[in-house]
Amino acid sequence: MKNFNQYYLFPLFLTTITFAQTKNKIEQNCLIINESKKLKTNNKNMNNQQKNVFGSNLEIASLSPITGFYRDGFCSTGDDDHGIHVVAAVMTDAFLNYSKAMGNDLITPNLNYGFPGLKSGDIWCLCAKRYKEAFDKGLAPPVLLKSTNIKTLKFMSLDQLKLNEVK
Repeated sequence: MKNFNQYYLFPLFLTTITFAQTKNKIEQNCLIINESKKLKTNNKNMNNQQKNVFGSNLEIASLSPITGFYRDGFCSTGDDDHGIHVVAAVMTDAFLNYSKAMGNDLITPNLNYGFPGLKSGDIWCLCAKRYKEAFDKGLAPPVLLKSTNIKTLKFMSLDQLKLNEVK
């Protein structure tokens, strides 16, 4: 039998991450995964019930990064989603900078909340009110209408959304 230490040691000097930092990151990721599982359980079958802006079943927005208030990839919402994260949008630098200037930094990661930080091209479920604000200022990013929740229509019309539709 081969000696594990002889064949499988990794050179620790190549990294500046300590064991304690690694353990902390693993614990943070486990908390995020466990919290995500709780949210998914609470959100059971919600995506099958919620509709998109066309009235058909809500389609998945993104799993990389994983988006949605419930971190299940859908722009579904519920009573606990006070921001109403229902607009499936493709991030742009203009929108990300606008959102940051308005006090909602979507660029900087925050692993405590399972938030990876966004860059241009990422798809993210945005708050309907913030999207409408950005739309009114000409800074709204493109939207995926089949993944955008019908509840968005309480804030703006389908015709307005179609102006920024990803084709």
